[in-house]
Amino acid sequence: MVEAVQTANQAPNESGAAAKPAAQVKHRKERTGEVISDKMNKTIVVRVERRFRHPKYKKVVTQFKKFYAHDEKNEAKVGDRVLIQETRPLSKTKSWQLVEIVHKNVEPARVGGGDTGSAAQ
Repeated sequence: MVEAVQTANQAPNESGAAAKPAAQVKHRKERTGEVISDKMNKTIVVRVERRFRHPKYKKVVTQFKKFYAHDEKNEAKVGDRVLIQETRPLSKTKSWQLVEIVHKNVEPARVGGGDTGSAAQ
């Protein structure tokens, strides 16, 4: 008699036990950051900014952390603002995946670094 009464959102599975409702899917962390490298195949490096007040000195501190994220279609480019989500470990360092590109970078990526050669005269 008890097994005959099922709630609307729980359907029995093959073993006869009620399945978990779809609302109890585990929440995954999400971060927004800037792509700083896209040189690897299907992998991007995202720099995420975290701002917090220092516990002792009360000054606002900015901390940056790099995350390696999986980009299946190689669509994110350097300078893009992206949303990444935590996933199962895909390699030794990569356990995040690209969800969406929030804002595309309109400037072309800088090649090389530093001066443009004015000091080499």
